[in-house]
Amino acid sequence: MNVRSSLTIPAREGRALPVKKGERLKLSTPKGQQAVDFFAYEDGNLDAWLSATHTWMSTGSLRPREGDTFLTRFRSPIMKFVEDGAGGVHDMLLAACDEIRYREYGIEGRPGCGDNLITAMAALGHRVDVVPQPINFFTNTEVGADLALGGGPNPVPPGGYVVVEALVDVICAASACPWDRTEPWVVNSPAGPSEIEATVLAP
Repeated sequence: MNVRSSLTIPAREGRALPVKKGERLKLSTPKGQQAVDFFAYEDGNLDAWLSATHTWMSTGSLRPREGDTFLTRFRSPIMKFVEDGAGGVHDMLLAACDEIRYREYGIEGRPGCGDNLITAMAALGHRVDVVPQPINFFTNTEVGADLALGGGPNPVPPGGYVVVEALVDVICAASACPWDRTEPWVVNSPAGPSEIEATVLAP
């Protein structure tokens, strides 16, 4: 496939971009250990967004896996996870962080991935009123024997990547997660958040 476009998503920020049916989007973490919250909408119908919960009901897995088909909240196929270059370190459980969550930790005025989604979509002229449950690529989340959520250090190495394919025309949005706390567990590198590379590949 050929590179149609590419961009760098700065640390703590988000970007949105259109991806046509049959094209692929590659997301990579150049420095490693950087989570990315991923969202997708049918182009022309923002009510049809990628739904992590409907997807795991179909796939039977709380983690997205290479070969899985992602579904909208209407259970229609929207994207396919075609290549996993991050060793399966992904999550579909954690809600996007936002200013409210940071405020609970005593941090004022810091936008999170949910806020980054709204800002990124607005830059393309789209209004988002609901922040869907994202797919959190490069995120090390575990469910313990007692069903408690947790996770150790992020093990994704520099250059870790994923590739997803659009099954319909979509608008994708991705946020280089700003989370830099160790509570309730580590999400990104101890050195702090870093950038994400996004590349659109055309047939």
